[in-house]
Amino acid sequence: MIFALTGTPGTGKTSVARMLSDIYDVRSVKEIAEENDCIIDVEDDSLVIDIDSLSEIVRQFRQLDIVIEGHLSHLLSPDVVIVLRCNPKVLKERLLNRNWSEEKIRENLEAEVLDVILVESIEEVDRVYEIDTTDRSVEDVAKIVVEIIEFEKRGIEAKNFKPGSVDWISVLGDEVDDFLRI
Repeated sequence: MIFALTGTPGTGKTSVARMLSDIYDVRSVKEIAEENDCIIDVEDDSLVIDIDSLSEIVRQFRQLDIVIEGHLSHLLSPDVVIVLRCNPKVLKERLLNRNWSEEKIRENLEAEVLDVILVESIEEVDRVYEIDTTDRSVEDVAKIVVEIIEFEKRGIEAKNFKPGSVDWISVLGDEVDDFLRI
């Protein structure tokens, strides 16, 4: 099975993926794209990836149990998607520490607040889970991901992490417009 570990930048994907690599074959979208010449361009220090070509390549992994990490992994025809989420107030601080442009930070915060990756995942795949990483350690999130993967490998749904439990607009309330100003 192909498992996508996705989420807005800063939600913990790479840290969790490092922990999972002790148990599973874990590959990043960037790594697979580079190895297979699927990088079209570089814009504002971000890679532009040929998703269609990369998706065809990833389909060849289907006979393996593999975790593909990256904020585009949900678009690569996985069997299961695990979306990591983070409270936008915490996420904002993490992104500010990356010294990104205000525009790039705002774009990613808006994506998190509006559930963009979760919605895209649900549109692409039938089996989607979401984990709020805000108050969880990397170890705890990795354990939850392992639980979801092992359940799915046995054909069992991990009901505790089905989409819909995270609602950042309700959390931010009337602050949402002010919050998105950097």
